[in-house]
Amino acid sequence: MSAVTKENDFDRKWTLDYPELGTGSVSTEPYLSAEYFELERDAVFRRSWLNLGRVEQIPNAGDYFTKDIAVCNASVIVVRSRDGAIKAFHNACRHRSNKLAWQEKGSCQSFNCKFHGWNYDLDGRLQFVPDEDRFYDFDKRSSGLLPVHVDTWNGFIFINLNDAPTETLREFLGELGERLDGFPFDDMVTNYCYRAVLDANWKTAVHAYNELYHLGFVHTQTGSTSMVGTENMFGRPIWVGLGIRHQTISVYGNPNHQLSPVEALAAKFGPMFSQGAVGDGSGLNPDAADMWTADVNVFFPNFFVDTFMGSYFSYNFWPLSHEQTLYEYRHYTLKPENAAHRFTNEFSRIWLRELLLEDMEMIEQSQQGLNSRAVTDIQLGDSEIGVRHHLKVVDDSVARLKLARQQEA
Repeated sequence: MSAVTKENDFDRKWTLDYPELGTGSVSTEPYLSAEYFELERDAVFRRSWLNLGRVEQIPNAGDYFTKDIAVCNASVIVVRSRDGAIKAFHNACRHRSNKLAWQEKGSCQSFNCKFHGWNYDLDGRLQFVPDEDRFYDFDKRSSGLLPVHVDTWNGFIFINLNDAPTETLREFLGELGERLDGFPFDDMVTNYCYRAVLDANWKTAVHAYNELYHLGFVHTQTGSTSMVGTENMFGRPIWVGLGIRHQTISVYGNPNHQLSPVEALAAKFGPMFSQGAVGDGSGLNPDAADMWTADVNVFFPNFFVDTFMGSYFSYNFWPLSHEQTLYEYRHYTLKPENAAHRFTNEFSRIWLRELLLEDMEMIEQSQQGLNSRAVTDIQLGDSEIGVRHHLKVVDDSVARLKLARQQEA
């Protein structure tokens, strides 16, 4: 990660701190190539710890949720076992690989296959096989559900589909995970969730959110004046920290932002993302900058945790193909103490919904431009350092896989 500076230096050229990223144009091919996407499946997604949800989704024994991960051709069950542990399994019966749990979430005493009635307990052990004595050379004890590596960090549930992960979750999250340990995730509750399928490559979607250059142009109807101002008109980051995989970009908060009447009313009763410069807190504002409003934290490859005072939101970008992405958004706030605080949370929900719609339209329009293949190289400015870094981490991962396959051949 880069060194911390205590100045609001909007003239700092962050890319020069990371010479390994280069400064030239980059190819559009990774946003377009079906062949490249096939390599990403294994090089990126099957070798990374992937966030699937939070522990609050399964508070009691028998509570479960499922997640179809199209990019890995996998479906996973995450369940709370009777001893309180969180377990994860491939969502496939060991008989003939029928999908075991069909619903997105539920609660059960055991998992029963709808095809032929094979039954598994919450720890994945095979309990019952109809007409069992008609199976030859069959060992029920070794025919339980196939486990998936699972671990938690600050209430977030991660899985790893690699047979033998090369890193623990903590090792994978690295310095970014350590720095965010101080943020009060456990004090927050889910305010709302949105989900949409975007006609765009997953990286086109990610790269709309890990740069700030667009703020004053895309969000003219919503939040531009809270995050840009006369001294920082073009969304220059106020701090950048790039790790081996992950990244943090701190967002400028305009101290001269003029709240609308309804915004001012909502701001009386609780913190809001649209307030402009609002200070800091535990796990926030790594540069202790005066004019700070939020941190964009990106856990490679596809998980954002954007933190600000009294709230945070997350994005997950799930590739469905090289040209479609499932976009999941969740907003978390402090539990409302009264009706006035609830009003603040509801205002934030609507304000952020409109902001996200502006982003989603731009993502699909960007992909349409890329699909024309008229432009073969794109230019990236200093404020888009997060895009350049993410592209390099993906490309390095793909290059390592290609080299490994060549050596095996």
